Amino acid sequence: MHIVGLDHVQFCLPPGREEEADRFYVDMLGFEAEEKPPALAARGGRWYRSGSVRYHLGSDDDFRPATRSHPAFVVDDLSVLVAALSDRGIPVEWDENIPGVGRCYVSDPFGNRLELVASA
Repeated sequence: MHIVGLDHVQFCLPPGREEEADRFYVDMLGFEAEEKPPALAARGGRWYRSGSVRYHLGSDDDFRPATRSHPAFVVDDLSVLVAALSDRGIPVEWDENIPGVGRCYVSDPFGNRLELVASA
């Protein structure tokens, strides 16, 4: 028996802020919103997809941002995305601790940490 893939990663957002999540994850990062099954949609939150990458945000009444844990999204043109984020006033923290790998950290509107990695 072996794990053969990763279906999705889920982080959280504060209740009622799904439209704000869409503006960041869809408009800024280029994800597409996925329709949730009705029983799950009633709980709030959002599901996103970009190609085979799936990312979920669950609504949590006791929301606390993930400031250390994070997904690492591979980006096809990191410099273009970073410029767009910077233009919108979103702080970018570059990390050069892995030689030869372009990567940085940003926070979503709720304070969740995201790593952005340049594709090889």
